[in-house]
Amino acid sequence: MMRAYAETYLDDAMNNLGDMLDYAVNDCGYEPGEFWNYFIVSGVAGAVGRGNPKYIAGLSGPELAEEVLDRTARIKPVVKASENIDKSSEYWAGWILAYYQWYINLRFSDIQKTGLTIDYVISLYPTLHEADVSRFVVAAARIIGKKSAAGSNLRRLRKENRLTQKELAEASGTALRMIQLYEQHRQDINKAQAITLKRLAQALSCEIEDLLEPDLTYH
Repeated sequence: MMRAYAETYLDDAMNNLGDMLDYAVNDCGYEPGEFWNYFIVSGVAGAVGRGNPKYIAGLSGPELAEEVLDRTARIKPVVKASENIDKSSEYWAGWILAYYQWYINLRFSDIQKTGLTIDYVISLYPTLHEADVSRFVVAAARIIGKKSAAGSNLRRLRKENRLTQKELAEASGTALRMIQLYEQHRQDINKAQAITLKRLAQALSCEIEDLLEPDLTYH
């Protein structure tokens, strides 16, 4: 499996994302989930995920946080970063998610959709922060597996729209059997024809991207 970017930059990315989240939460006072959502929608997450050298090595963690907040909340923090020898749980969460994103080569937004929210990752700190990073990869696979068993994005969106499978089939012009197969993960919706995805998205008032399932194959 191809990694997100060259391993040369990985240590910098891990340390900087750890410092970024630690600074945003413990120095600037943001809730982890609130800031992490800012990180994703700001476009900074995308730049980090693609291995843009400016964002994974050129800026410090606090500078990354400042960039995120400037782009989203139009705020420029004036708080100085604390110099703590002991790393916080927030630091570890940013650090390990940088590794995981590099390892699995998914967008940070897709990782969050799998159930690995920043708050959940922080909750794993007591049991995993001293373990090898491979332990987190195994734990993540278990979490994702439970979410996949609960149903697909298509099923969730259909339920949110209060539609039966038959009603969605009629509204989108998609065969009822195909909708059943997509929801059961027996047919890969990511490989559906563009027109099928477009019609399903229109029927569910969502974006095509919302229907797609992350590629969770580990190598």
